[in-house]
Amino acid sequence: MKLPILIALAALTLNAQTDNRKVLLVFGDSISAGYGLARGLSYPDVMQRTIDAEKRPWRVVNQGVSGDTTAGGAARAQSAVRVKPSLVLLELGGNDGLRGLPLKSTRANLEKMILVFQAAGADIVLAGMTLPPNYGPDYIKGFEQVFKDVATKYKLKLIPFLLADMITKDLRYFQPDGIHPTEEGAQIVAKTALKTLRPLLK
Repeated sequence: MKLPILIALAALTLNAQTDNRKVLLVFGDSISAGYGLARGLSYPDVMQRTIDAEKRPWRVVNQGVSGDTTAGGAARAQSAVRVKPSLVLLELGGNDGLRGLPLKSTRANLEKMILVFQAAGADIVLAGMTLPPNYGPDYIKGFEQVFKDVATKYKLKLIPFLLADMITKDLRYFQPDGIHPTEEGAQIVAKTALKTLRPLLK
């Protein structure tokens, strides 16, 4: 490994060790990763700037992975707790739905992640999703219900649909794929998330 890379990694490690702020972990997929946006424009980035402006002692750690499913999230949850999160925004499941994966698997994987984060002492806010109409009313209803049921079972705060405030008739806050937020859309998502998260940012 080249020396400049080693120095950069050492600096990141040192900064993390000397940063005494509590950690808000955003654990999600491409929505959280900021797919299609320039660096620093994802909704977790916007949340960090808002939190800083409000002088709250929290550091947002973005572990959004584009294309990730709940199975992928369950596989990396144990490593995620190394950042010692006090609060987790769990935003996974959208890709499960888009791929038509079995709802039982989605629910089981969400529960696995929740148990890992709770065992690490973190509070959890669950971000729900929905699907396009072509997936059929039965599957969509069942998909949405997974998030509601899991939130109820584990007594979590639930954001029923993270992108709800972005929805407009002309879809101007979505990128051309109709799924991912634009820069303006990410700002709206950040506000939506913070409505639920803010009371927990003690």
